Amino acid sequence: MASTGFEPDVKVRVKDCRIGCIGAGMIMAECHLAAYHEAAFPVVAIASRTKANAAKVADRWHIPTVHDTPERLIEDDRIEIVDLAFPPDQQPALIRLALKQPHIKAILAQKPLALSVEEAVSLRDEAAASGKILSVNQNMRYDQSMRVLKQIIDSGALGEIVFAEIDMHAIPHWQTFLADYDRLTLANMSVHHLDVLRFLFGDPDEITTLTRKDPRTKFDHSDGITVSTLRFPSGVLAVSLEDVWSGPRQEGYEDDQHINWRVDGTKGVAKGTIGWPKGVASTLTYASTETTGGKWVSPSWETMWFPHAFIGVMEQLQYALKTGTPPALSVADNVKTMALVEAGYRSMALGRTVKLSEIRAD
Repeated sequence: MASTGFEPDVKVRVKDCRIGCIGAGMIMAECHLAAYHEAAFPVVAIASRTKANAAKVADRWHIPTVHDTPERLIEDDRIEIVDLAFPPDQQPALIRLALKQPHIKAILAQKPLALSVEEAVSLRDEAAASGKILSVNQNMRYDQSMRVLKQIIDSGALGEIVFAEIDMHAIPHWQTFLADYDRLTLANMSVHHLDVLRFLFGDPDEITTLTRKDPRTKFDHSDGITVSTLRFPSGVLAVSLEDVWSGPRQEGYEDDQHINWRVDGTKGVAKGTIGWPKGVASTLTYASTETTGGKWVSPSWETMWFPHAFIGVMEQLQYALKTGTPPALSVADNVKTMALVEAGYRSMALGRTVKLSEIRAD
């Protein structure tokens, strides 16, 4: 059945802010720019670490200007929004340069925002002092199944939430620059799941995370496969599992990559899949004693997390600019997700449950 009564995708309310994109890798070329093209968002310039790479992406997406460096792009006075897809050790300097430009009105930063919670807090405070909007690209909140799940939970159809899980057995696209860092899965993959659990249930009280190395990842890393258990003030218990090994990959082996999720409530259950490992739409089905007569109902849609969720991410920033309201994806909220990730790493290192109150993010 169709998604009657639900909004799996955002309605585009604003699409006239001039965007300058920094980065020319997979995320920018296949997700950001594909989404902006579909939504008719005006991208006026692009830059990357290597101009030739930026030029190839510009040619593909008909972007009129290719700047020599990211810094030159930020100084281009036509640009109102800087859209970053850049390594987290280099991103803060570009954010700070953008905050100094009178023509820049807003910045969309990639996650992780920085390599430490302390640096993220500094960027949050510097952005607030500048009067410019700094938003962070937590795009799983715009996955269609997660949006509809949030709408179902908020409607009361599931009653009081008891338990939730995200069960991933799939191989992420690890960017090459991640080989330079010790932190891997929790900071770069689990962060999607931990953030969306916050989106659904609010801020947790505590997290317990276990890990082992991933046999496929050849560079050194502290966390390969990760399992996190979260406890929320409401009583919700949640598990986020990232099995980035998920079995062998070789000719003739039929792999079963998948991401399943489930939310149990006192009045119903919702469950579904995240479609990106197979390049298909995410799914959702739910049953409620209150609204479906106990029958399973399955809203559907044609759009996907990649690239369509990125329409919502850039739209919420443009809408915030035009209306003078806070963005849906604020840097202040993202600092709390970074604190949750930091608590997970502390749990791994100390071999114990870590309360979020132990992580300073004020």
